[in-house]
Amino acid sequence: MPMQVVLWNPAKMAATKPALKSAGMRHLALRVRNLEQALWFYRDLLGFRIVWQPDADNVYLTSGCDNLALHRADAVQHENGALDHLGIIVATAGEVGQAESALAKAGVEIRQATREHRDRSVSCYVADPDGNSVQILFEPAISPQELAVPSR
Repeated sequence: MPMQVVLWNPAKMAATKPALKSAGMRHLALRVRNLEQALWFYRDLLGFRIVWQPDADNVYLTSGCDNLALHRADAVQHENGALDHLGIIVATAGEVGQAESALAKAGVEIRQATREHRDRSVSCYVADPDGNSVQILFEPAISPQELAVPSR
C-alpha cells in the first residue's frame, strides 16, 4: 500500500495541539555495511556501550542518556537519505579538539577541523566507517545540561 503524503496546511497547523510531550530526541538508527567497524567507531572510539544485541545484524548502544541502533545493511545509499549529520555533545569546548586529535590518530577521516562558530559553539566533523558525518560538538546551551541517567 503506498504511503499517504500529508501536505502542509498552515491554517490547520495553527489550530493543532502537539500530539505528545517530547522528552527530547535521543534515539537514532543507522544502517551500516560493516557492523564490526561501526562498533569499533561508536563503542571503542566514541565511548558508547552496548545495551542489547538481539542478533548478529543489530546492536543498540548508549552514552547513558540516549540510544543508537546500528543495523547491518547490504548497501547504504547516502544520495537518497535525509541525514546530513549526527551530533555527539561534549561537556567542554576543549574536548572537541582533544577528540579530533584522538580520532585522527586512530585513522578516522576528519571532514572539518575544530573551529568556533558565531554562537560560541565549537565543533569538528569526522566520518564514521559508513561515511556518515559525525559532529563532535560543544554547544553552550546544551553541553552544560545534566540529564538524568539511569543507574545500572
